[in-house]
Amino acid sequence: MHQPGSLEIITGSMFCGKTEELIRRLRRATIAKKNVQVFKPSIDDRYAIETVTSHNGLKFNAQPIHKAADVFDILSQDTSVVAFDEAQFFDEEIISIAQDLADK
Repeated sequence: MHQPGSLEIITGSMFCGKTEELIRRLRRATIAKKNVQVFKPSIDDRYAIETVTSHNGLKFNAQPIHKAADVFDILSQDTSVVAFDEAQFFDEEIISIAQDLADK
């Protein structure tokens, strides 16, 4: 049976805790035994290349990608939670890709 997905967006000004909230939600999904994949723009190398890192030092593993469509090349079949950090750095296609992933 197909379960409908959802799309959640975390917004706010700089230094307001968006990445910290994302990591909190990802940890909860992991505790719930969901398969999680996190993607970040490859140009975001402020703290680390393969982690999403909050300003207060919380970390979660992530895969850097150049453009939003690259997600389809590395997305696992059993992934049930897909997260994008710093979505503003991706191309406009991120919108339709996020909706497509939620629909699947």
